Amino acid sequence: MLSIYRKEIAAFFSSVTGYLVIGVFLVSVGLFMWVFSDTSVVDYNYATMDQLFSIAPLVFLFLIPAITMRSFAEENMKGTIELLFTKPLTATDIIMGKFFANVTLVVFALLPTLIYYFSVYRLGSPVGNLDSGAIFGSYIGLFFLGAAFVAIGMVASALTTNQIVAFILGAFMCFFFHWAFTYIARMPAFAANLDLFIQKLGINYHYTSISKGLIDSRDIVYFLSVITGFLFINHTILAKRS
Repeated sequence: MLSIYRKEIAAFFSSVTGYLVIGVFLVSVGLFMWVFSDTSVVDYNYATMDQLFSIAPLVFLFLIPAITMRSFAEENMKGTIELLFTKPLTATDIIMGKFFANVTLVVFALLPTLIYYFSVYRLGSPVGNLDSGAIFGSYIGLFFLGAAFVAIGMVASALTTNQIVAFILGAFMCFFFHWAFTYIARMPAFAANLDLFIQKLGINYHYTSISKGLIDSRDIVYFLSVITGFLFINHTILAKRS
C-alpha cells in the first residue's frame, strides 16, 4: 500500500496539474473571502470564516474529481492496472494506497487556508475575537467532506478509461450525493418527517451540521459509512477487472 501511496504522491507533484489544482482552489476561496464585496470578510462587522466553509463544497465539486480522475482511468487506458496485479499487491492495497494519497492532496490544499484563519484572527476586535473551536470543528467537517468526495471520485475513475469522462462523472456523482437529496426533500410530495429523513441521506445535511462546530458522532458515522461504501464499490469493480 505504501508503494502505491508514494507513487501517487510523486506522480501528482511531478506534473503542473497538481499545483494548478491546488492553486485554483486557494485563489477561488481567497476571492470569496477577501475580494468579492458580497462575501468579503473586510466588509463584515465581525470576524468569521463562514465564507470558506460555504464555498469550499462547491470548489471541491470540481477540485476533487480533477484529482481523482486519473486514479484508475489512466491505469485502465494504459493497461498498467494489469501490471499492478502481477505485483504482490491486493486490490485493497491498491485502492487504499490511492485513496490515502488523494486525501493527502486534499489536506495539502486545505493547509494554506490556515493563513486565512490567522488573518481573520488578527482582524478581530479585540484581536482573537473569533470562535476558534467552531472553526476547527468546521475544518474537521471539510476534511470528511473531502474524503467522501475522493471515495466517490475514485469510483467514477474506475468505471472508465477516459480521464475527462471520469472528471465529469465524478463531479456529477459528488453533486448528486451532496445536494440532490436536499432538493428532493423540498418536493411537495414529501411531508411530515419524511423530508427530514431524505435530507439525512445526503452529505449536505451532515456537513452543515458539523460546520456549525458541533461534532456529532452520528455525522462522523455517516461520513465513514459513505467512504467505506464507495471504497467497497471500488473494490468490487477492481476485483472484476482482475
